[in-house]
Amino acid sequence: MEIKYQGPLRGEITVPGDKSISHRSVLLGALAKGQTQVQGFLAAADCLATINCLRQLGITITIEGTTVLIDGGGPEKLQEPGNILDCGNSGTTARLLLGILAGLPFFSVITGDDSLRRRPMARVTEPLQRMGGRFWGKDDGRFLPIAVKGGRLQPINYRTPVASAQLKSALLLAGLFAEGITTITEPHQSRDHTERMLTAFGAEIWQKDTTVSLTGRPELWGRNISVPGDISSAAFLLVAASIVPGSDLMLRNVGVNPTRTGILDVLQQMGARIKVENSRVLNGEPVADLHVQSADLQGVEVGGALIPRLIDELPVLAVAALFARGRTVVKDAQELRVKETDRIAAVAEEFAKLGAKVLPTDDGFVIEGEQILTGGTADSRGDHRMAMALGIAALRSAAPVKIKNHACVSVSFPDFWQALTKLQQ
Repeated sequence: MEIKYQGPLRGEITVPGDKSISHRSVLLGALAKGQTQVQGFLAAADCLATINCLRQLGITITIEGTTVLIDGGGPEKLQEPGNILDCGNSGTTARLLLGILAGLPFFSVITGDDSLRRRPMARVTEPLQRMGGRFWGKDDGRFLPIAVKGGRLQPINYRTPVASAQLKSALLLAGLFAEGITTITEPHQSRDHTERMLTAFGAEIWQKDTTVSLTGRPELWGRNISVPGDISSAAFLLVAASIVPGSDLMLRNVGVNPTRTGILDVLQQMGARIKVENSRVLNGEPVADLHVQSADLQGVEVGGALIPRLIDELPVLAVAALFARGRTVVKDAQELRVKETDRIAAVAEEFAKLGAKVLPTDDGFVIEGEQILTGGTADSRGDHRMAMALGIAALRSAAPVKIKNHACVSVSFPDFWQALTKLQQ
């Protein structure tokens, strides 16, 4: 895929449905009684992996474009799969399914692609074992493939070592099967889509600071869910419109959950011209339209409690930093090393192929701004967010940029390349 500057980004776009909410809507729909209808579902590779696994567990799911119907019957409807459950590249599918399977009285095995089989699972399986789940897997259960024998679980009071929505969600989903109250405390608050959606389906949830508690064995009921646009996908276009002179872009119906809007906070701190308009609430999730215009950006320092609120957007934030005045420092982001690829190494090494200078650190990176990219060929390493970040960087490159393994954007933003071309015409 060759990308080059073709002009400012102008017009309107609705980004694909939120990946995190799409996953959770079908998982909870499968555990609830009655039918759940999901509109605006992200029919991309990761979320389809979740649907395929649920179908193998006996759940009837119908997909019509971006509308999904789930015929739930409560947890008792889920049954032992006849084959291995393949999560593809989706860490969310694997980790949240581990939480559910730990509470179901049968045997199952889950696996994933080469990338997912290298991602750590012990942070999920260890507390689930304390609750009563049994696991066997590669490297003593630290990596997929993992076999699960579920059954009756005990509630847990657990302090997580990192702020991770996937870990928290896995334990809350397991807590649905436990008699009593499960309590999770994080060092910083991670995204709270699971808590919001559990409440919508009828679970009893309460929260104070970074601690969330759930009463086990609730009766969940199917409902209609509308999925807003994914702010993680919107972030690439927000940065593109900010760094390409003359751009003026409106992004409609974007989820602006405060646990996810770190990218808005940082870009505005950098001097981006982003207006949040038409704010509203949809199924308990804040939604708004985002109007962004090109601006001169200034380098910033990012770390601490802000990191969990923009962990997925850090590769494209690095692009903004390349063209900002002054220095940008990202720290406390060790989690980047265990994503689809080591994103700290990937940002430093792949951007360097385009003439950029990024200093990697143990927990982030340092970028001196006002750089000039010379073009060249870089590799996404099969990471959808790296592919899109490289595509945005290409819009400010002095020469065209060729991106290897560009098709991996299908994981979260299947029409990304077409959208980028259309918005520059």
